[in-house]
Amino acid sequence: MKLLFVAAFALFVLSTFDYADSSAYDKIVSHSRIRAKKEGPNVCALQQVMGTKKKYFSTCRNWYHGTICGKKATVLYECCPGYIKLEGMRGCPAVAPIDHVYGSLGLVMATSTQNYADSSKLRPEIEGPGSFTFFAPSNEAWEVLDESVKSALVSNVNVELYNALHYHMVNKRLLTKDLRNGLTLTSMYSDLDLYINHYPNGVVTVNCARIIYGNQVATNGVVHVIDRVISSVGNTIQEYIDVSDDLTTLSDMVQNSGLLEKLGTPGHYTLFAPTNDAFDKLGSDTLERLLSDKEVLKALLKYHLLDSVQCSEAILAGTSYETLEGHNIEIGCDGDSLTVNGIKMVLKKDIVTTNGVIHLIDQVLVPDSAKQVMELLGDSQSTYGDMVSELGLTSEINADGEYTLLGLQNAAFTDEVMSMDQRDLKLILENHIIKNKFGLGQLYNGQTLETIGGKTLRVFIYRTAVCIENSCLIRGSKEGSNGALHLMGTMLKPAEKTMLEILTEHGGFKIFLSLMEAAGLTDLLKSEGSFTLFAPSDKSFTGLSDRDISLLKSDVNALRNILLYHFSDGIVIGDGLESGVTNLLKSLQGSNLKVKSAKDSVQVNSVKLTESDNMATNGVIHFVDQLLFSDEIPVGNQELYTLLKRLVTYLQIKYIPGYRYEEIPLTFLKKIITHVVHQASEVTKVTRVIEGKPSITKVTRVIEGKPSVTKVTRVIEGDPSITKVTRVIEGEPTITKVTRVVSGPQYSTSSGMTDFNLEGTDLSKYTTIEGDANLDIDRLTRVIQKKRTKTGRVIDANRRRGRN
Repeated sequence: MKLLFVAAFALFVLSTFDYADSSAYDKIVSHSRIRAKKEGPNVCALQQVMGTKKKYFSTCRNWYHGTICGKKATVLYECCPGYIKLEGMRGCPAVAPIDHVYGSLGLVMATSTQNYADSSKLRPEIEGPGSFTFFAPSNEAWEVLDESVKSALVSNVNVELYNALHYHMVNKRLLTKDLRNGLTLTSMYSDLDLYINHYPNGVVTVNCARIIYGNQVATNGVVHVIDRVISSVGNTIQEYIDVSDDLTTLSDMVQNSGLLEKLGTPGHYTLFAPTNDAFDKLGSDTLERLLSDKEVLKALLKYHLLDSVQCSEAILAGTSYETLEGHNIEIGCDGDSLTVNGIKMVLKKDIVTTNGVIHLIDQVLVPDSAKQVMELLGDSQSTYGDMVSELGLTSEINADGEYTLLGLQNAAFTDEVMSMDQRDLKLILENHIIKNKFGLGQLYNGQTLETIGGKTLRVFIYRTAVCIENSCLIRGSKEGSNGALHLMGTMLKPAEKTMLEILTEHGGFKIFLSLMEAAGLTDLLKSEGSFTLFAPSDKSFTGLSDRDISLLKSDVNALRNILLYHFSDGIVIGDGLESGVTNLLKSLQGSNLKVKSAKDSVQVNSVKLTESDNMATNGVIHFVDQLLFSDEIPVGNQELYTLLKRLVTYLQIKYIPGYRYEEIPLTFLKKIITHVVHQASEVTKVTRVIEGKPSITKVTRVIEGKPSVTKVTRVIEGDPSITKVTRVIEGEPTITKVTRVVSGPQYSTSSGMTDFNLEGTDLSKYTTIEGDANLDIDRLTRVIQKKRTKTGRVIDANRRRGRN
């Protein structure tokens, strides 16, 4: 008994290791065996596409849907590979006999290949000693082979057919678990390569031919039956494009973009190659634009290229693949046809090259990154695009500029919107186009965006939403070559007025405004900031008398506690709330407001908002018809307690006799400092009047001693003249008067550097003052007094000075 247990356990461990070492193909076969266990031992369940001979060991997804490539599939039960039926017994109880490779071809029903091996003189080789892997085309594969190719092979069996069959062989035994994805094998014909792909859905291909029956072990190797006759591969993707007459436009574009070299390097690529006709469908203008921008052209071409080999036989349902451009395309199938992004466009598939596979398509795949901003709009935004064009806004979008469209869904253009004056609608849509390009990842909380209409929009970032003013973005943001597109949930309403202006103009918040004034909080409604206000309407105070209002205003600290509980620092709009959960907002009073969004309604402390998202320049206002009060705030005044119980009905207010409210520091108020600059409204005139016969306009310096003058400007003889000097001085003028009276001939001097001629002038009576000609008034006075003691002359000067 112990020996039996040990043997069973050893068998279990070995099978576990074998399963762990198994491939996707082996696992999918095992699943097929499980699905067919009711049919007997070693039976596998397969799916066959209706109307075809195609059969698959199916994935769970295809099995559940009952379809393959969108076509209904019927279930077949056959012996799993390596097993056969016995007459009169259930299931497939017998192991298939092991024969040499030639004999195994008959066991797996590849009789056409067996016959061609016989006629081409290959039979002795595959019956003899060795270790071979034979990828044997099925009988159906030979039937669908192009007749001209088949005739060329059959007409020269000793060379062409022999070589063709040798190309299907590898001089080494390889089971499906050894056929790893991306493996390159050396064939027995001129050492040409075979290209293996092993996909997660269990499909294994060799040169894109699918193994439909694998692992038929032979005494001298193994046989895998494939669904097509394969041909040798010698060209790279680059070389194929260069020599194909249908791909000349693509070849030119690849050359211009700088991608030509990449397509010639070793790798595992899939290229969806648009034909010349496909490019012609784009139009000459679009083609010219694409060719003029190398980066856009490169993005376009990379969008057609995958960094993996996707053979058509491995595509059983729509699957998304990332392109080298960075965005995904969906590759699917519709019967025998391949689809790209849901569209049948593949003209020819599975052109195998040394570095991948090519599928020819009749349409050009244009990624968002190669589109201009208006081309990003889809069918669901067609009305928005039409209105932008009809109202002339496309002319404001320069081809060389960058913009961000805040696109609206068709549903946003209701009958009411469409009946608006077109001038008003144009103003609205101008505010849905932002100057400069802002991708989704470039938006941040508090950011401001300028529209082409000159308005400023604010960005708000929440846990589960990104919003601009009163509207939040919905899924579908895109980035193009010269701009970005974000889809908005509702039409934008840019803020134009402060909270105070909105509430005043509404007219339904008079009591709230009077209470704010009594509390000294009116500045909060008009100051700069970003606040959320749950504003109680006059309905919240229904039934209050003047005495009641006076009672509310009597205690300023209590009133501030009540009113500031309605404010929160930060802007929160309805769509920015996380749905179905309680969102806590800290009020300016200090306690939390409990806001909940559910079923198209928003509640704060269980009080429903009557109107939401009234955007102000300093925040947002939500209207409520009931006064809000925190369950954390007690009341210490009996009269106030009785009054608040009438106003606040959604909670039980705490009463603590004698409780007094503390003063709340108004630190959240931003101080506005206004600088008033006074400009001079008058011209200040300074006039000097000097009498005497001779008049000298400017003198720089007079040196004591024998009269001499170093620098003078001009001497004017004749009748006395009056010289006026006018200075324009900003600010309040100051006037300083100094009068100098000099006996003898009258003269005047002023500082300067202009030379003038004194020849013939009698200077003997001039008083000379030593020192700097640019004396200030104090120094000048001291000098004059000193001279008086020496000369006994009385000097009286008159000077008016002003400071600029």
